[in-house]
Amino acid sequence: MTVGTQELLLSRIRDVPDYPKPGVVFKDTTPLLAAFGPSPAMTDALAELCVRHGATKIVGLEARGFILAAPAAVRAGLGFIPVRKAGKLPGATLSQAYELEYGSAEIEVHAEDLSAGDRVMVIDDVLATGGTAGASLELIRRAGADVAGVAVLMELGFLGGRTRLEPALRGAPLEALIKI
Repeated sequence: MTVGTQELLLSRIRDVPDYPKPGVVFKDTTPLLAAFGPSPAMTDALAELCVRHGATKIVGLEARGFILAAPAAVRAGLGFIPVRKAGKLPGATLSQAYELEYGSAEIEVHAEDLSAGDRVMVIDDVLATGGTAGASLELIRRAGADVAGVAVLMELGFLGGRTRLEPALRGAPLEALIKI
């Protein structure tokens, strides 16, 4: 992705002070998506990362990760698996609790969607503290699959998510299209 494209994308990301709690500056990607949707440049870049790292399936993290991961999966010719907030998936699920910068949460995946031999790329819009991404890596491995890597639209380096996520990555790559 070119520097000009990165600057254009950044110009459409809105800072929301004190959301979801006082002291947090939330990076809202919805204006970017409203303006461009999952643009061909973003979709191509994410799909290329999945192919380059040998992914056989793509996990999208609720909710904005779905918007980026599903088109990347189509472009790469790979299956798409949603990782959802607890209680949103019917049937048998695996769940994982984790800490966020502003609280705690739990995510789930359908137990039968991942299995041994799968190489899974996790896609989300923002890497902040790494909590959600780290929990998703745990779910993938508990299902018997391997982690191909994590790809995000934007990494907020000042929050240290990459450093916190490195042990959970176990050598798998972490790719960010934009770094702040």
